[in-house]
Amino acid sequence: MSQPDINAVRDYLLDLQDRICGKLETVDGQAKFSEDNWQRKGSGGGGGRTRVLTDGAIFEQGGVNFSQVTGDSLPASATATRPELAGRSFEALGVSLVIHPHNPYVPTSHANVRFFIAEKEGEEPIWWFGGGYDLTPYYGFESDVVDWHQIAKSACDPFGEDVYPTFKKWCDDYFFLKHRNEPRGVGGLFFDDLNGGGFERCFNIMQSIGDSYIEAYTPIVQRRKDIPFGERERDFQLYRRGRYVEFNLVYDRGTLFGLQSGGRTESILMSLPPLVKWQYNWQPEAGSKEAELYEVFLKPQDWLDFNS
Repeated sequence: MSQPDINAVRDYLLDLQDRICGKLETVDGQAKFSEDNWQRKGSGGGGGRTRVLTDGAIFEQGGVNFSQVTGDSLPASATATRPELAGRSFEALGVSLVIHPHNPYVPTSHANVRFFIAEKEGEEPIWWFGGGYDLTPYYGFESDVVDWHQIAKSACDPFGEDVYPTFKKWCDDYFFLKHRNEPRGVGGLFFDDLNGGGFERCFNIMQSIGDSYIEAYTPIVQRRKDIPFGERERDFQLYRRGRYVEFNLVYDRGTLFGLQSGGRTESILMSLPPLVKWQYNWQPEAGSKEAELYEVFLKPQDWLDFNS
């Protein structure tokens, strides 16, 4: 098994952050990311650079965060399903991002790629990659979802025909709000604990997925950003954003890991939307576009074989 190269991972992640921010600024055409460099306080070490864009022409708020942190022990969120990690020091680095658009016809998107290594004196290090991306539309368009999944599949194909269906199903299962009995969106890719086949192969998978995110998202933004909308669509967008908040605060592993490990709260919670609303027992009008989101798009399915 090839040995992990943390410096190579760091260099890639910093470059990925630069490229994604640059592309999003170009697409928005108005707002620029502000950068906040920070050092981790308390136990452990490391830091990161958080970049946030607000009040753009297209993006209401977007955050693209790089972090590299170390600690003497992993938090409960990391060791609950992997007891062999208990008592090991760790180093974790990754890029995570969430983009919230103004226009309700433009989906919210999320991506994350990360690398962990856990060490203990006298024993072999345990390392793994994780990440993926998913799409959360408010109004569904078949072509957007099919294109999103086609690019996701293309990113996985060089590594085996089983990779996309495995990561796709993992995404459907992971981004599911159990208390609502509904998916967060239309899925994409999710993977964790990836170390099979050696460091080089796993690093290449992570890079392929990381690189494909912006290729998948920006064409959708360009297609939908100028669709007229009114108060009805905006209200529905703010209502559906509540589901995003619920997932991130109740289930999301990255959020739980960051908070339990004493991470920087402002950077961890940058994924939350700037405006959101909850309405008691709201139901969509039968036959409406809002109802279509629930009846068609919030149903895990084979999008590459949709309606064929």
